[in-house]
Amino acid sequence: MNTADFDFHLPEERIAQEAAQPRDSARLFVHWIGAQRSEHAQVRDLPRFLEPGDLCVFNNTKVVPARLLGQRASGGKAELLLLEPAPEHGARAWRALVKPAARMGAGEVLALEQGCVQARLIERLAEADGTPGARWSVELLGEEPVLELLDRHGRMPLPPYIARSPMDARSAEDKQRYQTIFAREQGAVAAPTAGLHFTQELLCALEQRGLERAEVTLHVGLGTFQPVSAERIADHRMHSERYVLPEATAAAIAAARARSARVVAIGTTSARVLESCRAPDQCVRAQSGSTQIFLHPEHPPQVIDALFTNFHLPKSTLLMLVSALAGRERVLELYREAIAREYRFYSYGDAMLLLP
Repeated sequence: MNTADFDFHLPEERIAQEAAQPRDSARLFVHWIGAQRSEHAQVRDLPRFLEPGDLCVFNNTKVVPARLLGQRASGGKAELLLLEPAPEHGARAWRALVKPAARMGAGEVLALEQGCVQARLIERLAEADGTPGARWSVELLGEEPVLELLDRHGRMPLPPYIARSPMDARSAEDKQRYQTIFAREQGAVAAPTAGLHFTQELLCALEQRGLERAEVTLHVGLGTFQPVSAERIADHRMHSERYVLPEATAAAIAAARARSARVVAIGTTSARVLESCRAPDQCVRAQSGSTQIFLHPEHPPQVIDALFTNFHLPKSTLLMLVSALAGRERVLELYREAIAREYRFYSYGDAMLLLP
């Protein structure tokens, strides 16, 4: 299949700039794949579309407020986006996107967030083809634990399609809103956006309906926003993300299968973890590591029965994952209907529920 097959036109005004308030007031596009039937509701209505005994699997990753703004010693502007720890350089070292990467030098110290954070550049990292890239290994100076330092002074790494200036009053709100209410395991640089719709009231309603709940961890990376650049999707090199699937979740999936209940992935990130942990005997095993799994119509999911997800970017691996469940032509048709009905797209947008 070709990447161009997954393209569609999205009017700019359909890209959500603010999240729905309250979270579960977002719209919900429900589609039954087998019956080719749709219904339009709100996220708070989710329990009535699921059956008692169904297992919902959530991603409990926590977004690190890892964006830091400041300046160089020369006075020029500087920006860091911390991506992941770089333990080979010490306990306070991280790999980071740096702007302007090409103008920096090893050993240079940046004063960030009004001098509250200082970062020393260690070395510039190469791209896959060996050319110098935009990433550096950096060391955060001081004694305060790094994650606590970032919690106090860092900014949420919103995706580029959400327009925010550093002085925008909404930036402070984003620190709370661009985080799921069940976020626990720090390590993501982007939110598992399907989970952003859930409130405590909705979780309680799901429990009262008789739904089971389990969790996985997948630390979402920047690659989640990158469109596929290869002409053929089979030639795409998938980004790597760290994950954990605990024993309790593996047991919950086995129990759901034993009672003929459905496994409902809450978000594409949960789906990727479940499919990454599928053994040759089709059982899901508890494990941890890094995954580069690429789910698309020629490599469809085998573990999940249903998917709750947001609306995704054209030519993205996430759109291809959704198409693996419902079919490319069907998904693009549903997206055209969503646009016509003025659904809101992307991270702060509305949701879709795909059922068998």
